[in-house]
Amino acid sequence: MIGDPVQRVAPHLLEPFGIGVGTAVKILVVTGGSPERIRSEAALAELVGIAPVPAGSSMTGGRRRVGHGGHGGHRRLNAAICRTVIVRMRFHQPTIDYVARRTAEGRTKRETIRCLKRYVIHEVHHLLRPARRRPSAAS
Repeated sequence: MIGDPVQRVAPHLLEPFGIGVGTAVKILVVTGGSPERIRSEAALAELVGIAPVPAGSSMTGGRRRVGHGGHGGHRRLNAAICRTVIVRMRFHQPTIDYVARRTAEGRTKRETIRCLKRYVIHEVHHLLRPARRRPSAAS
C-alpha cells in the first residue's frame, strides 16, 4: 500500500486533520524529497498556486484572489489542499466555527476557502521544515 512508505518517510504529514495519504504523497512529490529548497511559506504557496494577489482595482476594498502565477501552480496538489479544506469545513469544529465567523463578517465562501487553503499551506510548510538543530547539553 502507498500508506506504508508515507508512514516511514513522513508520518508527521498525516497528523493534521484532513490530510490523508494521497495529499501527503502529493506534498512529497512536489517538494521532490528536498523540502529545504522551498525557503518560505510564500514560495510553497506560489509553487502550489495558492498565493494571494490583489483582486482587480483598488476599489475592491483590499480583496484578494488566488494567483496561479505564470506557471499555474501544481494543480493536483492544489486540488488535494482544497479537499483537505472541504473535509475540515464539514468535520473539524474549529474550522466550522471559523467559517461561521467569516460568513458573519460578510466574507464569501470563496474568500473563506482561499484563507483556509493558505492556512493549510502554513501548516504544511512548518511540517516540511527540517528540525532546527538544538545545541547539546554537554556544550
